[in-house]
Amino acid sequence: MRILVTGGAGFIGSHLVRHLLAERETHVVNLDALRYSGNLDNLKDLDGHARYRFVHGDICDAALVDRTVREQRIEAIVNCAAETHVDRSIVEPGGFVRTDVVGTSVLLEAARTAGIRRFVQVSTDEVYGDVPSGRSKESDPLAPRSPYSASKAGADLLALSYFTTYGLPVLVTRGSNTFGPNQYPEKFIPLFVTNAIEDQPLPLYGDGLQQRDWLYVQDHCEGIALVLGKGEPGQAYNLGAGEERPNREVTEAILGLLGKSRSLVRHVTDRPGHDRRYALDCGKIATLGWTPRFSFGEALKATVAWYRDNAGWWQKIKSGEFRAYYEKMYGARLRDAQGGR
Repeated sequence: MRILVTGGAGFIGSHLVRHLLAERETHVVNLDALRYSGNLDNLKDLDGHARYRFVHGDICDAALVDRTVREQRIEAIVNCAAETHVDRSIVEPGGFVRTDVVGTSVLLEAARTAGIRRFVQVSTDEVYGDVPSGRSKESDPLAPRSPYSASKAGADLLALSYFTTYGLPVLVTRGSNTFGPNQYPEKFIPLFVTNAIEDQPLPLYGDGLQQRDWLYVQDHCEGIALVLGKGEPGQAYNLGAGEERPNREVTEAILGLLGKSRSLVRHVTDRPGHDRRYALDCGKIATLGWTPRFSFGEALKATVAWYRDNAGWWQKIKSGEFRAYYEKMYGARLRDAQGGR
């Protein structure tokens, strides 16, 4: 199959590109705008690969998307392109609406007019909103509480409407908090790992008891690929690891793996509307044969080791635009914070 992966230079996208290419008959075209979190260093090992091609472009550019789909004879699209960080969405919501909703609309139109065989919309568990108890099922109402999750919920509903209205074979995956190598260091785990390596403060929001289900990126990609191949069009599939941990516990695990002191922790002012808990019911994807292969402990150990051994990758990132972003997000919070417990 000839597959277009959008956002393939990002975190999940780059791992997915590599995973799909492991199938000997698969050709992958990667369309990425290379904004701040898109990084071709994530795919250096694919330079010169006979079944891989990179196209630099924005999914909101309808002419480029349409031309790429037709000229590359694309048969399936996996949309990983998105603005994904809640903190950024709070201060810059417009960009999230543009990429996550408008961009998805452009891709769906290109898929519809070209007769694409499969369209997978890669989404998030955050569309279900805060889950005080129980686990979210695919049939549950969507109740997003941030501009990021609202933009992803909008894209989900738009994508599924193309199945109902046009018969486009759309599928949606909703993954839980994903982590692993090559993740842009604005996200919780890579931020705390890299800060701890450099003995910098770890800005832990509020009481640190916000709970997330942590999914290793390789497991996430295997789930997406399975839905692409075997999922039922018009359906959504939850992808979670069942590895729920409060942020404070994850922080302490990171410090333990690096041999660092808890005095690095700073409890900072929480972000507005911070959801306390996400949890997924993954019975539906299990019927297709998917279960996570990596425990949280072994996956976190491998992730910490990767950042420790690849400092050049993240130090280059954290020396650029990231510095202004970090000061904007955490500067005042850290100056006002109390020290570690």
